[in-house]
Amino acid sequence: MSSWTATPVVLAKTGANTTGSDIVSTLLDLGSAAFKKRHPKVGASPGTLLIADDAPPPKIRMISYDAHECLEVDVHDVEQLATALEPGNVTWVDVQGFGDEKLVRKIGEIFAIHALAMEDVVNMPQRPKAESYDKQVLIITRMVRISDSESVDMEQVSLILGDNFVLTFQERYGDILDPVRERIRAGTGRMRHSGSSYLAYAIVDTIVDGYYPVIEAIGDHLEQLETVVMENPTNEVLRDLNRTKNMLVNLRRAVWPQREAVNSLIRDENPLVTDEVRVFLRDTYDHSVQTAEVIEMYREMSTGLMNTYLSSIANRTNEVMKVLTIMASIFIPLTFLAGIYGMNFEHMPELHVRWAYPAVWCTMVATAGGMVAFFWRKGWLGGGK
Repeated sequence: MSSWTATPVVLAKTGANTTGSDIVSTLLDLGSAAFKKRHPKVGASPGTLLIADDAPPPKIRMISYDAHECLEVDVHDVEQLATALEPGNVTWVDVQGFGDEKLVRKIGEIFAIHALAMEDVVNMPQRPKAESYDKQVLIITRMVRISDSESVDMEQVSLILGDNFVLTFQERYGDILDPVRERIRAGTGRMRHSGSSYLAYAIVDTIVDGYYPVIEAIGDHLEQLETVVMENPTNEVLRDLNRTKNMLVNLRRAVWPQREAVNSLIRDENPLVTDEVRVFLRDTYDHSVQTAEVIEMYREMSTGLMNTYLSSIANRTNEVMKVLTIMASIFIPLTFLAGIYGMNFEHMPELHVRWAYPAVWCTMVATAGGMVAFFWRKGWLGGGK
């Protein structure tokens, strides 16, 4: 029996100096790009597939198991997939990459996938949803992960649930589904003793749980920003806050419909989803609701931090204006005295008195000192009452 490890794809800043800000910025870039959907031409027939020029060639992995044994194979001939339709075992066919349209269409023909379902699988991104097609169920989710290099990846994962098989389609290589594969290999728990619907549940549940590390990174980043906003509000902090807020909006767009998709699997009667699996899907639904609520809370927190930033800037401006006003107020009477004795009138008696010059200086110093003391007592300067 061979083993398989997914190859991670780094799509963000890497290196030892990567920070939470890098993660947030990268997730924003990916989230913004992810919602630029590839549309077929107006009036195109249903089932038209649009594959990106840079799409990687498909890698297909098939895991077939029952209660007693498990077989993993790399599929090089697509005709091998026909064995997944044979009753007796549960088969998971994982397709990563859409770079070969003929091969993708051939997979659709082997498993009799509806043309509209195939279009939703390939023409990404689609809104997370669950739809029934004849004897199959299409489940579309959005997977978010943080790689070992602290980069962030967001992509669509589509599932086709059949009577004894599950197909997963991924846009790129690598995923967060290794824990599901390990559970199948280990043969412990319910995985090897349950049907294909339980496998589909395990995959969706793992994808939903994958949001937690990303949300925790966002929460830590917002806590850091909260301190910076109060102590050193700069233009870069404002840009960071705006990026974080926009990124949370993109995450919300993925999580909220995903919650409804899981709920529809629980609510709608479908023979492919057993009553036992519906019980487990309720837990997945709870996780989806929790992630949606936390994302919404962080979105409100980012809005509050932006308001705090604006208040801090306004407060700093007021402090500067207060200091400048106090300085101007102190120098106004001094300027008055200097202006009086700077006039060139001939008959000014003080000009001919020996002690007139130091007397003016004493008057100016006393005036300035008195005004400073007055401002201090009023609490306008320093920490007075």
